[in-house]
Amino acid sequence: MEGFLQKVADFSAWLWGIPLITVLLLSGLYMTFKLGFFQFRYFGYIIGQTFGSVFKKPKGEGTVTPFQALTSALSSTIGAANIVGVPAAIMFGGPGAVFWMWVIALIGMALKFAESVLAVEYREKNAKGEFVGGPMYYMTKGLNMKWLGVWFSFALMIELIPSIMVQGNSIATTVETTFNIPALWTGIATAVLISIVVFGGIQRIGKVTEIFVPFMALFYVGGAVVILLMNVSAVPEFFMLIFSNAFSPAPVVGGFAGAAIVEVIRWGFARGLYSNEAGLGTAPIAHAAAMTDHPVRQGFWAVVGVVVDTLIVCTATAFVILSSGVWTADGAMDNSSALTSLAFESYFGGFGSILVTISLIFFVLSTVLVVVFYGAKQAEFLFGMKASYGMQVVYILAIVLGAVGAAEVIWGFLDIMLAAILIPNVIAILLLSNKVKALTTEFFTSDQYYKKDQKEKKAKKAAARESYES
Repeated sequence: MEGFLQKVADFSAWLWGIPLITVLLLSGLYMTFKLGFFQFRYFGYIIGQTFGSVFKKPKGEGTVTPFQALTSALSSTIGAANIVGVPAAIMFGGPGAVFWMWVIALIGMALKFAESVLAVEYREKNAKGEFVGGPMYYMTKGLNMKWLGVWFSFALMIELIPSIMVQGNSIATTVETTFNIPALWTGIATAVLISIVVFGGIQRIGKVTEIFVPFMALFYVGGAVVILLMNVSAVPEFFMLIFSNAFSPAPVVGGFAGAAIVEVIRWGFARGLYSNEAGLGTAPIAHAAAMTDHPVRQGFWAVVGVVVDTLIVCTATAFVILSSGVWTADGAMDNSSALTSLAFESYFGGFGSILVTISLIFFVLSTVLVVVFYGAKQAEFLFGMKASYGMQVVYILAIVLGAVGAAEVIWGFLDIMLAAILIPNVIAILLLSNKVKALTTEFFTSDQYYKKDQKEKKAKKAAARESYES
């Protein structure tokens, strides 16, 4: 059995290496070129339409606000990968891996945008009057390939069972190690908390995540910002370390054994993609429920999701690790998952370790909260509304089972199952790329959307100037 599991682990590592990274890189580049590098050309406008409109009344119809849809999607993507994945990329790929993590984030924005635009375009109302959508709907309605939608939906629904077990185990072991609370108790408490929220549907999830996600992100990133202010002189060195090692093999330093340029790029790409989930097809399920007057406008929120997750949270982790020097310590390679905790501890003492532990608990809790909803939507698509409630119960039980270590045997299969979701979704995005292009062109050329926003902006500036002069 052990030999078989090792073969599965080896195949999984190979699959999520060059093959899938190449697929995501090429498809991201294709969508970036096809959409005219919109994420760079209109970046300021995108920020204004998202973060700049958080307190404005949403345009169009939907079930939750655009901000609630974003925070729901971020609940899934901001997770253990932001705390544990970044140090792994640095230890196995060197500081230069952070640069390639940024590159794949910028390219991945086009994929994340495309899948979210399609999710809104092909969404529909369910029996409760809620807007539902995602890859299974645009595969069925946009491509007329229901079999592909069923494949995606069934694979995601099943994959989430061991995935939730792993998350449950992560939170239980973290709490047991730090606070000495038995794993079973943590599993039961987590299951009860998640149940209270998820059985209230996307509206309750949206209301919880719009408070929960900004708080947890600010708590963690805030700690990193304090370290930045304590150590401003290290900022130039931080960027020099990243850029100097991005295009040349990283040297051997302390616990770091050095890495070839191929490994630097591979680890950066892998961590970036794993963190922001561009192309995986999960975030569009949350974005499909948003109030919006055009699919492209909600697509902008998906773009800033990548900004928050990879360019802000992952970079904050990288700065703390690289500036603290813990990555160069002897034995660092053998315990990369603890480096973030050690780095914060080097600045804040015992409080630093507690800060990372609490952040990890928050991140994992929020991830479980939303992936249970994602799984329930798959059951609803496949079998109807009653099945979605049944699947939620299965996921809640999976939290408790995972907390006591029941998922260890199938952990190796997780990445393979993720590939079974990602591949059909990327195929669908590429086949529907002309639709995404048409919707994007419509948004930026129609007098109803982009041009109207620009006219309103100019009118406000003119009014403000007149008021100032008078």
